[in-house]
Amino acid sequence: MAAYLQWRRFVFFDKELVKEPLGNDGAAPATVPAAGSAASKFLCLPPGITVCDSGRGSLVFGDMEGQIWFLPRSLQLTGFQAYKLRVTHLYQLKQHNILASVGEDEEGINPLVKIWNLEKRDGGNPLCTRIFPAIPGTEPTVVSCLTVHENLNFMAIGFTDGSVTLNKGDITRDRHSKTQVLHKGNYPVTGLAFRQAGKTTHLFVVTTENVQSYIVSGKDYPRVELDTHGCGLRCSALSDPSQDLQFIVAGDECVYLYQPDERGPCFAFEGHKLIAHWFRGYLVIVSRDRKVSPKSEFTGQDSQSSDKQILNIYDLCNKFIAYSAVFEDVVDVLAEWGSLYVLTRDGRVHALQEKDTQTKLEMLFKKNLFEMAINLAKSQHLDSDGLAQIFMQYGDHLYSKGNHDGAVQQYIRSVCRTIGKLEPSYVIRKFLDAQRIHNLTAYLQTLHRQSLANADHTTLLLNCYTKLKDSSKLEEFIKTKSESEVHFDVETAIKVLRQAGYYSHALYLAENHAHHEWYLKIQLEDIKNYQEALQYIGKLPFEQAESNMKRYGKILMHHIPEQTTQLLKGLCTDYRPSTEGRGDREAPGCRANSEEFIPIFANNPRELKAFLEHMSEVQPDSPQGVYDTLLELRLQNWAHEKEPQVKEKLHAEAISLLKSGRFCDVFDKALVLCQMHDFQDGVLYLYEQGKLFQQIMHYHMQHEQYRQVIAVCERHGEQDPSLWEQALSYFARKEEDCKEYVAAVLKHIETRNLMPPLLVVQTLAHNSTATLSVIRDYLVQKLQKQSQQIAQDELRVRRYREETTRIRQEIQELKASPKIFQKTKCSICNSALELPSVHFLCGHSFHQHCFESYSESDADCPTCLPENRKVMDMIRAQEQKRDLHDQFQHQLKCSNDSFSVIADYFGRGVFNKLTLLTDPPSARLAPGLEAGLQRDLLVHSRRGT
Repeated sequence: MAAYLQWRRFVFFDKELVKEPLGNDGAAPATVPAAGSAASKFLCLPPGITVCDSGRGSLVFGDMEGQIWFLPRSLQLTGFQAYKLRVTHLYQLKQHNILASVGEDEEGINPLVKIWNLEKRDGGNPLCTRIFPAIPGTEPTVVSCLTVHENLNFMAIGFTDGSVTLNKGDITRDRHSKTQVLHKGNYPVTGLAFRQAGKTTHLFVVTTENVQSYIVSGKDYPRVELDTHGCGLRCSALSDPSQDLQFIVAGDECVYLYQPDERGPCFAFEGHKLIAHWFRGYLVIVSRDRKVSPKSEFTGQDSQSSDKQILNIYDLCNKFIAYSAVFEDVVDVLAEWGSLYVLTRDGRVHALQEKDTQTKLEMLFKKNLFEMAINLAKSQHLDSDGLAQIFMQYGDHLYSKGNHDGAVQQYIRSVCRTIGKLEPSYVIRKFLDAQRIHNLTAYLQTLHRQSLANADHTTLLLNCYTKLKDSSKLEEFIKTKSESEVHFDVETAIKVLRQAGYYSHALYLAENHAHHEWYLKIQLEDIKNYQEALQYIGKLPFEQAESNMKRYGKILMHHIPEQTTQLLKGLCTDYRPSTEGRGDREAPGCRANSEEFIPIFANNPRELKAFLEHMSEVQPDSPQGVYDTLLELRLQNWAHEKEPQVKEKLHAEAISLLKSGRFCDVFDKALVLCQMHDFQDGVLYLYEQGKLFQQIMHYHMQHEQYRQVIAVCERHGEQDPSLWEQALSYFARKEEDCKEYVAAVLKHIETRNLMPPLLVVQTLAHNSTATLSVIRDYLVQKLQKQSQQIAQDELRVRRYREETTRIRQEIQELKASPKIFQKTKCSICNSALELPSVHFLCGHSFHQHCFESYSESDADCPTCLPENRKVMDMIRAQEQKRDLHDQFQHQLKCSNDSFSVIADYFGRGVFNKLTLLTDPPSARLAPGLEAGLQRDLLVHSRRGT
């Protein structure tokens, strides 16, 4: 029960008398003459008003003369005669322009119900769509109250004998409506109200002694007894949805609120209640004032003619009285056009206009009633900016009073309920200056819970935790269950915790939120826990494990080389994170580039060699850098090894690696490595693989290995004949007795004709130990071969001359003597020749049709054409080679027998112009005959050769 005396009173409404509209001459129907000239400007209603209602933009009145009056917003009063005697009840629907009335047309107790359609007219008056008697039976009784459902399907009438009738169906038509007695009792019915909840319709019935509810949307109309307290006439109302459509019963002791099935809260508002009304979240109650003494002695009026009444407007949600005023003889209270209108017996209308929200808030601020202002702003649905302003003012007020705890609570509320409209820095500066670290911590926590904190706020909050040494709060802050519950910048938190020395907390955040780089930094640089860091890398996905090993591999290799090497082996061959299940082992793993990790082993050659050998065995297609580095390591170990057996083993490993075929594309690099470490066997092997036979010769010559020199010439002399010449020059410069080696060299030179004899003699002339006996056999054999060659050349010359003489004679005969064609068969088909036929000077004859079918041109013999074409190609090739001076010079320079090169070019006609005819230029033949003679000459010369 709410204590009425504890509620604060405010003046949230402005009161004024309603004035007549401008231009009104005061001749409104039945207006009461004003007592003085000053009163003529206020609106005055007709006398005898008995009942009032409002809705659809008008105030509706009924009087003792049977008239119904309408007062629209323009304040132009209109009316019509509804009943012959009087109007007792009115109910104006809010959603339909329908008016229900109860009145009397004749003397006696026989009330009539009339339904008026205000949108339709009948002779200038509203159309009455239905008339029926209010009393269902024959027993006369007086109507006490009336209510109509907004869906026009229900209408309830209460009587003073305690009965309630229910009209179910379309209330505007007799045909579709059914009337029945819903309730019978012993106490007069004082109030009725319909309540719609979904598809269920309830009817509240209140008498002077009890409160009940019925479900009228069903068949059986179940009834619920709610209370044994009642109220007087016009002392009940139905609240709006802000109070959950509760039924309000204003008794003399208390005001009760009811749900359809139970009683709700009650309020101890004292005084004899006369009127109860609900208006926009306010409960309006008019009660008789027992404490106000009559002022008749001051006014000179009769005290008995004045009835002082108090109108109170209660805000049930916020627990205060929004307005309170004293009126004389209130007829009714109506609500329309957003205001309250109080009708008094003297015909005046008092308007109560609610102040705007900002004005009401300012009134509360002046009295420092911030909590009440906050509640009022929420009930008035003030926007978030307005709420933030109130919270800030409230917090500032408490802060100025020294109540820092209360102030920070208001600032926290501003964060929670206004979505961060209040700038956090405004609050933070206050508590930084006041050194109120506990309050600051609470505020920063709220910022993070609302996801409104930035990196600076996170830093400040964590610093507060660390200064307070509140480990429990710190753990609660960072140890959230899921990523969605994190309300701070994780990286910033890690930095602050690391700086403050809370390494375990920083590690927790880094591990749970996948900040791998920070986790490893803390483990390696702060805690120095290298084993844990390496295991953590082994659990990461491939890309992250690879990048972190490149970044921290050197540190790990320095402290735990063996474990680091094992992880690198796995990372570069078939990597799978260590947390994966066995079922994932069947899936192909990832593989890093092993060459990129070689710099990690800069100070660990033993582990590097193990790593490289592992990679070369497990992964033969490893990058070339792996094999280059492995070769360099093996050569270094070989060069520095002193023990013969171990050195021999290292020698074999190096040679084996060179012979693996991995250095074909980097031959120069491998050769440089072998030369740097003086690995001669490797150098010779690479020389041989690179076909550097000259270098092999020079190496053996430098070491005076005569037999090796001869062996190199025998092995590679076919590919590079100049080796024999170099060998002869080498032995010729030796003053030692090298006759055996010189003889062996001369034998190969003579067999392969590699040097002219004169050059051989000149070469050996530099050796003082070489005598004529050394080259005697060589010179004798050489001279014999040259003599044989001369004899063969002379015989060939004679034969060529004889052939040339014969051909010239044939040419002469062709020029001077007629050619007789005696062929009897075609040279193509071998059939007897028949005219027409074709004959050539070469002696071939053809049928004309055979010639045309097989010949490629009319001037060439089809039989001789292939041979002639070869000869012509040879001639053209010779002509093309006449200008090949560069080629000739190159062959002449590089050949061992320059005379043979010159003779070859001379024989091909390079040095003279080719002449086919020996006749003087004056002896010219016809072009066709000359071409034929040339072809015959070519054919005969080809056959002669």
